[in-house]
Amino acid sequence: MSDQATDAADQPPTFADLGLGDRILKALRDIGYESPSAIQAATIPHLLEGRDVMGLAQTGTGKTAAFALPILDRLDLTQKPPQALVLAPTRELALQVCEAFEKYAANLRGVHVLPVYGGQGYGVQLSALRRGVHIVVGTPGRIMDHLEKGTLDLTELRFLVLDEADEMLNMGFAEDVETILADTPVDKQVALFSATMPKQIRALSQTYLKDPVEISIERKTRTAENIRQRYLMVSYPQKVDALTRILEVENFEGAIVFVRTKNETETLAEKLRARGYSAAAINGDIVQAQRERTVNQLKDGKLDILVATDVAARGIDVPRISHVFNYDIPTDTEAYVHRIGRTGRAGRSGDAISFITPASGTCSSTSRRPPAPPSSRCSSRVSRRSTSRG
Repeated sequence: MSDQATDAADQPPTFADLGLGDRILKALRDIGYESPSAIQAATIPHLLEGRDVMGLAQTGTGKTAAFALPILDRLDLTQKPPQALVLAPTRELALQVCEAFEKYAANLRGVHVLPVYGGQGYGVQLSALRRGVHIVVGTPGRIMDHLEKGTLDLTELRFLVLDEADEMLNMGFAEDVETILADTPVDKQVALFSATMPKQIRALSQTYLKDPVEISIERKTRTAENIRQRYLMVSYPQKVDALTRILEVENFEGAIVFVRTKNETETLAEKLRARGYSAAAINGDIVQAQRERTVNQLKDGKLDILVATDVAARGIDVPRISHVFNYDIPTDTEAYVHRIGRTGRAGRSGDAISFITPASGTCSSTSRRPPAPPSSRCSSRVSRRSTSRG
């Protein structure tokens, strides 16, 4: 084989290589996408061929484009009843997926995408469904409500996506998901994406997917390479002052501060406002309309700091978020990855800073403490965290 042929074989695929249409490719160029991620390159050709797909990949790997692009490429714009249904575990993720569909469909005239979730009035959703929508993106609970009311017609559904399926089942939607799947045409195409593959997900795929292509993207890195991760040893009473000092010296554009409880979001946001920062709280007790307004304010630059519980870890996609603060350390590794994945989006760099509270005033290691460099010592300054890859 010649050197030229070898070089060509080593080149990563482009979106054009995957078989997508010209209008989709133009939208991707306009957005600035240059090459597909691993999950996109592995998944899109099979979905374009009509195969069922079961994809195992972490959040932040580009799963949304992996299913949205082939669905848009194969839509029949003359069909009035919904052709595609995407089930998502949270309102925030449903809205993010809708925004992605709209962005990718920029050159497809007449594509209608509808988010369907609890907390929003039925009137808007019913009006849109009566007019006709091509793609419905919703949470299982509200989709079930529409099916029970007879206001959502899935008889002509061609594509069904289960996005973050493991999270949906963890949140107690297993029965709703199976009911929805059973109420859809047998000959539909199904794509299931999950970060993990427990027995329940495997059983679901064996029941509702037809000879699926199984795609697993290895976790070569636990977190994105473009996110600088640091930690600060600080006692609990000093956290607010420490956060304030860091905000004073860090060149940040927008930030999310993650805390453990709903009450703490309000308390900390109030303390930050008292110190002159434009901050707001977001948690599960805040009505959906207000949560949406708050996120939009962050996007538009009218708000600089969001204080949030983990309800915001999945689904918020705001490019101007330059910093994520783990004010309270999350309970597990996956939550940490999801949290810091809110920065460093769309190829930008980001910073993640975690506050570590030492046990009994010592530097002893705990299960919640990120790994530190061997030479690290307890200090009140932000230290560069050694990131273990593998």
